[in-house]
Amino acid sequence: MDQATRELEELYMQMGPKLLAYFRQRRVLAGTAEDLVQDTFVRALRNFDRVHNSVSPRAYLFGIARHVRLDALLRYRPLEELSDAATAEDGHSDDAPLDQMRTAIAKLPPLHREPLLLKLQQELSYDEIAEVLGVPVGTVRSRLHYAVAALKQALNPAMNQPITKHPLSP
Repeated sequence: MDQATRELEELYMQMGPKLLAYFRQRRVLAGTAEDLVQDTFVRALRNFDRVHNSVSPRAYLFGIARHVRLDALLRYRPLEELSDAATAEDGHSDDAPLDQMRTAIAKLPPLHREPLLLKLQQELSYDEIAEVLGVPVGTVRSRLHYAVAALKQALNPAMNQPITKHPLSP
């Protein structure tokens, strides 16, 4: 077994479960999550020098996984279904505020939702998210700022209402 294969095997042991969770959280119906993890590592093996030389192999793998997921969606679903699949809710819990949060996140534009989910679900750093999305770190920060602002507004609209009358005036 060569060095690249050993390193990729170590990455698989470390990152395989995280990538599996990534695919399962996004409910990709175009193949099983396990198949998509395998596709991710096949692509990683083909370009292992890039994985090995990246700032964060973890972020690079999530970048590959993102493309594998998008390719699977395009291959197996009509384009009009993509936006519905991207905003599909993961289900309901017995926790109403949690359900409200999930609904609010699902309603975010994909441009803001994707970096937020990478931060919250995959616990990637800003630098890693930037690498996954292929954008500058400042763009990640901006998108996360707007996502959080939109969530605050969606979850507590009363705070965003202007005061039209002083509460103590007659």
